Amino acid sequence: MILLEAHNYIIQTTLADKAIKPSSLDVQFVDFDGVRFRLSASSDRKTVLLLSMSIRCWDELVKYGVHDILKREYGNMLRSDPEPEYNVSLDIDLEQLPPEGEERDAFIKSIALIKRNALAAPFELAFAAQKQLEAAGQGQGDLMALHYRDEEVIYVQASPDRVTVIFSTVFKEETDRIFGKVFLQEFVDARRLPTIQSAPQVLYTTREPPLEIRHLPGLTDSEDIGYVTFVLFPRHFANPLVAASTISHIQLFRDYFHYHIKCSKAYMHSRMRFRVNEFQKVLNRAKTEVAVVERKTASGRSMIR
Repeated sequence: MILLEAHNYIIQTTLADKAIKPSSLDVQFVDFDGVRFRLSASSDRKTVLLLSMSIRCWDELVKYGVHDILKREYGNMLRSDPEPEYNVSLDIDLEQLPPEGEERDAFIKSIALIKRNALAAPFELAFAAQKQLEAAGQGQGDLMALHYRDEEVIYVQASPDRVTVIFSTVFKEETDRIFGKVFLQEFVDARRLPTIQSAPQVLYTTREPPLEIRHLPGLTDSEDIGYVTFVLFPRHFANPLVAASTISHIQLFRDYFHYHIKCSKAYMHSRMRFRVNEFQKVLNRAKTEVAVVERKTASGRSMIR
């Protein structure tokens, strides 16, 4: 299976190109989950780029400390007043970029991770809360919710021995639900292999929400709703590098999941079309040839129609 990248490819390639040859631009584009970006530079200041992002769940991210994370990651580049119609903006001075090479590539990639860093807020907060609860030996962290799509939510909650992450996802079609069940069963079965037994536990339910969120009002009662639960243990965020990798991967689970459902459906359709073409060839070969009988007149001449 293909793993999706956490950084935005358009931001990465555009910054890399403009670092070599600055010019005016105004590019607007959309990432996964309806996140909108705008990357612009005026003709008066071609070496200063403005990157802005609009995300649906910004107000919830603010409650979970997104400003502190973005300030930590981007420092003085972070604007106090974002561009109108956007939630956060960065001023990127191309003249202040690191020298060309690995250092510059890492810097550009860090900017392309702005969406990932913003969505990391509730996860970092939950990881810190888990350590405090573990030290206290009791209690339960607050249930944090991210309404990052129209009908889908990410729930994060810390406990003394774990952090639980729940995705609610909508299946628009019956076939999507069937493919999804097959994929998620593979997640469950794969964990039994000795090489990946340390992976997070994965639970899947249809229609009935997990116990952690069952008390919440307004949950949709429908066969089209599925809930995927990841149980993260302290080993999955034991140090900053492991925690960062866990956050990057788990954020993209929903997109990864539905991307592979669509890829599987496309593959099945291509195979069905191929088989239909093969059957048509067989049917064409099975057609009987019409025998041509030469008809003659009484005088022996052939009759031609």
